[in-house]
Amino acid sequence: MSECIGQLLKQATATLVDSPSSRLDAEVLLAWVLGRDRSYLFSHPEAVLSEQQSNAYSNLLARRAAGEPVAYLCGSRGFWTLELTVTPAVLIPRPETELLVELALELGRGISERQPGKPVAVADLGTGSGAIALALASEHRQWQVYATDRSVQALAVAQTNAARLQLEQVHFAQGDWCDALPAGVCFDMIISNPPYIAGDDPHLGQGDLRFEPRSALVADARGLADLEAICQQSRSCLGEGGFLLLEHGYEQGHEVRALLASRGFAEVHSRRDLAGHERVTLGRLLPSGEISDA
Repeated sequence: MSECIGQLLKQATATLVDSPSSRLDAEVLLAWVLGRDRSYLFSHPEAVLSEQQSNAYSNLLARRAAGEPVAYLCGSRGFWTLELTVTPAVLIPRPETELLVELALELGRGISERQPGKPVAVADLGTGSGAIALALASEHRQWQVYATDRSVQALAVAQTNAARLQLEQVHFAQGDWCDALPAGVCFDMIISNPPYIAGDDPHLGQGDLRFEPRSALVADARGLADLEAICQQSRSCLGEGGFLLLEHGYEQGHEVRALLASRGFAEVHSRRDLAGHERVTLGRLLPSGEISDA
């Protein structure tokens, strides 16, 4: 006879002892197997699983104990106010990346005030699951949102998310960074969470990073190559007064500020995430004749 939910969770938490979130992992995986919210686990600790459910849960626990990310096991991850489909073809959306969304919405309000009646045009480079682009589109359906990725497989995931969330106004294109953007569009904002980990970083052999696509994690030049490429390319795609927002590693803020400044961006500064780390750096292309206060 299968054991009840309360007993299973206790045993599963012990099985996942190497996970920093063992109890949460156990709960999320069991809720997924049952097709229920986690609240059901707490209100029905005496409920007994069927043999099929028990076998499915045991299989997931074994895979999680071997290190596979919960998001890939369940095929989804929450980001902003959205539930996104994720596969091993894309990075798992992380809470710190929501800072990019917050800043873009903040800047977007000012842009809308300066150009009333004209939709904000924004590009998300290296969109992956579509997290940033779809979060912005969900908040402002009138914005012109473009999302690019060099990976055909990643774009397929993003497009699936857009269709499921009924955010099909987002434009997707395959290609490297700004090369995939349409000609003739002057963007108000370009946003990216590009690869920024150095190839010899020991974190690549730890945790979820072991299972995520290396091409979306690692960049040459100590993790700065793609950040530098975006800084260089974005100047020709941004309109006057346009903003470039970049997520980067917690120790890369000073280097990314230097990259932006060297490409002629003004008002360059970094913002910290909830952990207090410099996580996003942004700059602005000043309109002709405007002098920065920075």
